[in-house]
Amino acid sequence: MKLNEVRDNAGATKNAKRVGRGIGSGTGKTSGSGHKGQKARSGVSIKGFEGGQMPIHRRLPKRGFNNIFRKNYVEVNLGSLQAAIDAGKLDGAKPVDVVAMMNAGLISKARDGVRILGNGELTAKKLEIHAAGASKAAVAAVEAAGGKIVFPAVASE
Repeated sequence: MKLNEVRDNAGATKNAKRVGRGIGSGTGKTSGSGHKGQKARSGVSIKGFEGGQMPIHRRLPKRGFNNIFRKNYVEVNLGSLQAAIDAGKLDGAKPVDVVAMMNAGLISKARDGVRILGNGELTAKKLEIHAAGASKAAVAAVEAAGGKIVFPAVASE
């Protein structure tokens, strides 16, 4: 292969529409904008404009709020932990933490921490899981299998 032979795949690029280039092009004269009026001009911004009537997005009351302190946890089920251990991606003898879960491919980003959920069956014995949180069902299932879930110490003010 030579540098002058390198080409894009067929159909990968599309030529720009050349407007205002004569009647034969199909987009001559008014360039596909119809005849006159506000919409034929440049800089049109009338989405949501209702002819001077109070727009619906201003007529309706505001509702709810966004909590800026909300934590965004990654959820991992016990079933997927067990599947990773069975596949040999996780070592059940070592503590399972965020880094181990990322290396095993269970999660892609840590976000604000990992929360363990109780969906699925856990057969691994003496599994130590380090997580930001867990459901009651998950804690019960891990302890029933002889393991434990360790939560980070929360610094109190």
